[in-house]
Amino acid sequence: MLKEAEIRTFVEGAMSYFEVSAQQAATVGSPYLVTDGNPGAYDYTGVIGISGARKGIVYFSAPRGMLAVLLMRMHETDTSDENIKDLVGEVANTISGNARRDFGRNFVISVPTIVSNDVDKVVAPYSKSYVIPINWRRHSAKLVVCLE
Repeated sequence: MLKEAEIRTFVEGAMSYFEVSAQQAATVGSPYLVTDGNPGAYDYTGVIGISGARKGIVYFSAPRGMLAVLLMRMHETDTSDENIKDLVGEVANTISGNARRDFGRNFVISVPTIVSNDVDKVVAPYSKSYVIPINWRRHSAKLVVCLE
């Protein structure tokens, strides 16, 4: 089970990403627990494997429209599938990397795995996951933390 302070690390990482990269704040909804093992996903998902002292995954999932607007906010006009995939991986990697700073070097993160347009492939390895809803402009995304 994650402690409230640990969840806050991920919330702050997500908010910081949008403030720095998009230069526009995101709002974060109340994190909630999913106990049936399926926290769900959007069009594009960047999955980070976690090993070391903690095991599991952290993923950032967002609809294509949100990611395309985010790219444009970052002065990138190419909103191709490749750039969208790179971006969703970068968001997941940045947030997980920030968490690693708080959790220490025994919190080992993998290179992101990208899943696009196949929500059934995004599966939490344990039955309990925390979902952190992220709202930016008129778009909704989610950060999912599933650690044993």
